[in-house]
Amino acid sequence: QVQLVESGGGLVQPGGSLILSCVASTSGRSIKAMAWYRQAPGKQREQVALVSSVGTTNYASSVKDRFTIFRSGAGNTVNLQMMSLKPEDTAVYYCHVDTYSQGAYWGQGTQVTVSS
Repeated sequence: QVQLVESGGGLVQPGGSLILSCVASTSGRSIKAMAWYRQAPGKQREQVALVSSVGTTNYASSVKDRFTIFRSGAGNTVNLQMMSLKPEDTAVYYCHVDTYSQGAYWGQGTQVTVSS
């Protein structure tokens, strides 16, 4: 069983920045991909950004050029740098980790609210 611990959510004004972090309780070598999803009230959960084991990244079109996903630490931490935040970025953000042999896991979610 892999545990994911997220941090970094909060309230920010439009145009502001936040960084989310997620630490997985497993070796970075065992991780195939790490991603961030979000779910706004009344909407389906959507993938925001993903980073593969070789560093390939993919972004939702709505966040491209504003958000950056990157791994750090021993490769078992995934971060989401969010800039130029908009009210429509308000959602619960979830970390997702896919491993080579231990299955896939979700974090508990962290609230991001963009409001003046």
